[in-house]
Amino acid sequence: MSDISTVLKNAKRIHFIGIGGSGMCPLAEILHSKGYSLQGSDNNESSIVERIRKLGIPVMMGQRAENIKGADMIVYSAAISRDNPELAAALESGVPTFQRAELLGELSRRFSNCVGICGTHGKTTVTSMTTQVMIDAGLDPSAVIGGKLPLTDSYGRVGKTENIVMESCEFQDTFLYMSPDVAVILNIDADHLEYFKTMDNLILSFEKFAKSATKAVIYNGDDANTLKAIKDIQGKDMISFGFESTNDYYAENIEEYKGAFTRFDIMYKGERLGNVSLSIPGKHNILNALASVAASVYSGAKFEDCVKGIEEFHGAGRRFEHLGTYKGIDFIDDYAHHPAELKVTLEAAMKMGYNTVWAVFQPFTYSRTVMHFDEFVDVLKIPDRCVMTEIMGSREVNTYNIYTSQLAEKIPNSVWFNTQEEVADFVVKNAKPGDLVLTMGCGDIYKSAHMMIAELKNG
Repeated sequence: MSDISTVLKNAKRIHFIGIGGSGMCPLAEILHSKGYSLQGSDNNESSIVERIRKLGIPVMMGQRAENIKGADMIVYSAAISRDNPELAAALESGVPTFQRAELLGELSRRFSNCVGICGTHGKTTVTSMTTQVMIDAGLDPSAVIGGKLPLTDSYGRVGKTENIVMESCEFQDTFLYMSPDVAVILNIDADHLEYFKTMDNLILSFEKFAKSATKAVIYNGDDANTLKAIKDIQGKDMISFGFESTNDYYAENIEEYKGAFTRFDIMYKGERLGNVSLSIPGKHNILNALASVAASVYSGAKFEDCVKGIEEFHGAGRRFEHLGTYKGIDFIDDYAHHPAELKVTLEAAMKMGYNTVWAVFQPFTYSRTVMHFDEFVDVLKIPDRCVMTEIMGSREVNTYNIYTSQLAEKIPNSVWFNTQEEVADFVVKNAKPGDLVLTMGCGDIYKSAHMMIAELKNG
């Protein structure tokens, strides 16, 4: 097997299969900025494809074997199946071919200060927030983010310094390709157990990620699983954050304003650094802000320069993203798909003073729905009304014999429908001015929100 470091050193032309994917685009932009000649293909025109073409990178529509012609290195996204004609041709051609995760790992070694942000919950929010904080603090980072950062209207950015902020995902151990200088662990919760099988295996993967850091580990000192993962790590700067004053960075004098928003003092080893007011709701975002400050200050930012970035950060795309108000009904879209994420998101929404909170939820994967069934039932009782779609199986087959109707039987004030059109129609007919409609899930439930908005606009 070819070594990606050697191949990348000698590559003259790199071809991206699925270049329009949100995870592929920032990697292409970073390589382009470093002088590489790129080309790519995708199945759909999109704003990302348009952005890439504006850089002068040719993008072919449709995936065909002949598209890889002229490339001496090929990268493909995780969404590309093995029987894709372009990937099949790439593997057959003998041209060195790599997964996106391998290229992400190699790029993590090309910067002298790579901050890799991992955790079961909050990765995209903290990667986005840290990018914005570092920009405002003058550190000019590059970034690879799992969601769209409104400040840059993109899933990443190209900076001119040695700083890079990378979202580092544990799914199928892809983050173990990386070599961060600073590893940030936000939390470790039961997820992806169809792959990891046990919590011990999951914790071990986070331990390996933390051990791969060359300089520092920034970790949630209040999280028991995280503490297990970092307990044997030596020879690095260990920096903790949390609510407890035993942490290096912690919050004091927390007060809520406007319902679910918080302001608080950020403390460091007993010393008050200053006060911040968050523009994203929920107490969980206090921890996210502390992690961002710790990573930014360790990377060379002054605390006072971090405050502006934190206070002006209004969330990443699909992270409590306000889509607008139509006929007096507020629409917010959120990526929450694990019970722990649903809980903090719904609890924040219930504090915001709406007449009725409508949770519109699309369960994602049969295995997760089965493994967390009782937790899903508990958290989906939080909102006033719960509307669900059938489970989106994604990469799985329903060998579990699990259906949304089984959730609905146990959740009062809930209904479910097979299609998003039916969901949208039901909510539009029943929601009233002063209500909040919150679409949640990591699949394509956002389409339902856009259907409702279109119906209200045209109605």
